[in-house]
Amino acid sequence: MNSECFGLAERLVDRTYVQQALQAKQALTNQIRVLLEHRKWPEEGWDEATVELLLHELALMDSNNFPGNCGVGEREARVASGLVDRRHFRLGHGIGRSGDISAIQPKAAGSSLLNRLANIFALDVIKLAGVRAAAACVLVPMATGMGIVLCLLTLRHQRPQAKYVLWPRIDQKSCFKAIKTAGFEAVVIENRLEGDELRTDLAAVEAKLQELGADNVLCVYSTSSCFAPRVPDRLEELAELCKKYDVPHVINNAYGVQSSKCMHLIQQACRVGRVDAFIQSTDKNFMVPVGGSIIAGPDEKFIAEVSKMYPGRASASPSIDLFITLLSLGRSGYKKLLAERKEMFQYLSAELSRVAEEKGERLLKTPHNPISMAMSLTGRATGHDGKDVTQLGAMLFTRCVSGTRVVAPGSDKDIAGHTFRNFGAHHDNYPCAYLTAAAAVGMTKTDVDAFIKRLVKVLGKSKNRSDEREGSSAGAAEPEEQGSVESTADTSDCSDER
Repeated sequence: MNSECFGLAERLVDRTYVQQALQAKQALTNQIRVLLEHRKWPEEGWDEATVELLLHELALMDSNNFPGNCGVGEREARVASGLVDRRHFRLGHGIGRSGDISAIQPKAAGSSLLNRLANIFALDVIKLAGVRAAAACVLVPMATGMGIVLCLLTLRHQRPQAKYVLWPRIDQKSCFKAIKTAGFEAVVIENRLEGDELRTDLAAVEAKLQELGADNVLCVYSTSSCFAPRVPDRLEELAELCKKYDVPHVINNAYGVQSSKCMHLIQQACRVGRVDAFIQSTDKNFMVPVGGSIIAGPDEKFIAEVSKMYPGRASASPSIDLFITLLSLGRSGYKKLLAERKEMFQYLSAELSRVAEEKGERLLKTPHNPISMAMSLTGRATGHDGKDVTQLGAMLFTRCVSGTRVVAPGSDKDIAGHTFRNFGAHHDNYPCAYLTAAAAVGMTKTDVDAFIKRLVKVLGKSKNRSDEREGSSAGAAEPEEQGSVESTADTSDCSDER
């Protein structure tokens, strides 16, 4: 309703009441006007009613919602299900055009405006988190792995003769498969064991650059956020090497936005050397559904080339989700989440260290990892395959503890033709089995307390089973198929009264 409609309403309802409603409506409209005028992520979060009002106004700008619209094309944002239509706030046209995911759609001014604002917010949050050198970013409806593929394919146009990607080892399948999916040959650089930490072997990276020839290397593909005892790569030094040899540098920053340390490393890498792009997940950093990633970098031109590499239009869902979430949180709300995550990291570290000491284990010393930590499991691995350790992971999962990773020696894995020894450990010969836990954004004290309580119980049960096996007749062969943990554990609920 505009001012004229409110004036007509005064003929039906007392003028005082109508004017009060008009003032409230004008306050909301002014909030939207300020957002469009300043084009910045608001300091304070918006309430849901105001966010929904804006989404409704944006949807009315798309042609599929025009009164009397007659669509005669093959793509007219026709949605058969009303439930699906409402789920997407009637924004059915998606984002981008066939030649550029960032392009404006003539039929979808509202969706295009929302996407522009979402990308503005994304760049603001990256700078807020610590990478002030970021000049541009693009939000794509693909998870981190495919976002990395898009960057590698963009680099192919700049370096058509290159076929190798130098990759300091990180044992996550999608990271490695991104190289293969893009059609390149991965050169795996093994990590150096320094104390408990696994760190970048800079000498090995430089040696490979010299051996293969810089012109034949598409890029160095490094990692910031990772599971302990792996720690972030030496990004500054890698950036300097890339600058020295004129080789592109792509950083997998999957869940690093939430860590000031990870973002500082990227900022410094941009300052002293070469960084072409760094990619982060929307769900891991901003608590939205899986399906989006933000590709950012210090060179606006390169990010524009990445946008043009995406074929066809794209789903608007990740843009809508991030737009709503960041608008609802505001800068102050997200800063509060980041501060709380740091507190939870310290709390989780202290509690896990206490449990480790009580059980004759230890918290591995990984001071360079600001998100993940690991506890040794040296007293529970039996045999070369560490079966007791993997059972521990299954026992935790059946008790609704998700996200932990239990790593035991002896698990080799073939991925896209490459065999990784001791896959999961980021190293061929890591000296002990261990369990990881991460203090990620959104974690609460309740989560930590529940995890620690269930872990203590599971460690006790696991130790009892290990003792029973050790007490069996020496040299007796175990049955070919052991009963699974799930068959021996009560999985009727996930309460802590077990």
